[in-house]
Amino acid sequence: MSTEHRYVFWLGRTRREREEIMEAARAAGVADRVISYHSSLGVLEWPPVVFGGIRYPGVSELAALQSAAFEVPADRHLEVTRTMPGPDGTRMPRSLLTEIAVSGRFPRMGSPYCRKSAKESVVSSAWTPIVNRLKRELGRPVRILKVMGLRSDEGPDRKKREAFRTVQANSARVVDEWLPVKDWSTDAVKEWHADAPVPYCWAYDSAPGAGDWGGTSRCSCQLCVFASRHDVLLSIDRRPRLADLYAEVEQVRGDSFRADWRITDLIRHAAACGAPDPGVVCSDDGPEFTALEEQVRAALEEEPRKEPDLARRTRRSPCDGCAAPL
Repeated sequence: MSTEHRYVFWLGRTRREREEIMEAARAAGVADRVISYHSSLGVLEWPPVVFGGIRYPGVSELAALQSAAFEVPADRHLEVTRTMPGPDGTRMPRSLLTEIAVSGRFPRMGSPYCRKSAKESVVSSAWTPIVNRLKRELGRPVRILKVMGLRSDEGPDRKKREAFRTVQANSARVVDEWLPVKDWSTDAVKEWHADAPVPYCWAYDSAPGAGDWGGTSRCSCQLCVFASRHDVLLSIDRRPRLADLYAEVEQVRGDSFRADWRITDLIRHAAACGAPDPGVVCSDDGPEFTALEEQVRAALEEEPRKEPDLARRTRRSPCDGCAAPL
């Protein structure tokens, strides 16, 4: 990490990543320039739950707790999200599922627009006021170090990604990207978390507090089109109302959740053939979920931007020997 970077931002997800960044920032004498961002997915991310009389924080709350644990002041941990005009004229969150309903297509490996629209672009836009102010003060482009917790184990596209590269350079900003835990294995991350001052997300366990890493293998969107079948089936049973809303988008738009799986079939499979024990079921009976339903259904009333041709591929069964009709 270099003192050339006027500001160091991270889009962090794990405790290991946060400590790695802060150690490097302190060594370079720029710890006071670190700002952490959580790009919130709102209802689509794992919420807090109460299980066995114990409350387990959700993803957004954990992000703030982890930043605080590594000495990032509360005013330098920012939660950002996409917004849209609300019915009363104020801004309200715009869900990724709404974006999918508007588009008419689910994200695909060849077109992962969710990663930009719901994550990186939201944070990049949040930098603009800081960049505008500092550019006037410095009289040159602002150097930004963007730090993310992507790892090679998470997929072939991430394995190919360079650990350090320049991703943007113009008259206002020069953005370098650093992946400090790129070469960390999944087992190494789990071992490192054993003595964490802040817990990892409850969704990684078979049930909140189990400590067995027997739940979901990733903690992005609860129903992620890039997730494994195990993770999707687990999420279907943990968030049944959310799964039904995804199925509604799929049925109205004609596109499939994945090119090879329809979420409608996965829901049917989970009911007929079984799915991983969810450990806990989220009721989704609050006003935030109601607002999401209304927003998505309003989007489905409009014509989609694109035809669902990405769905027109040979689909395979959700499981081998599945008795559920497809």
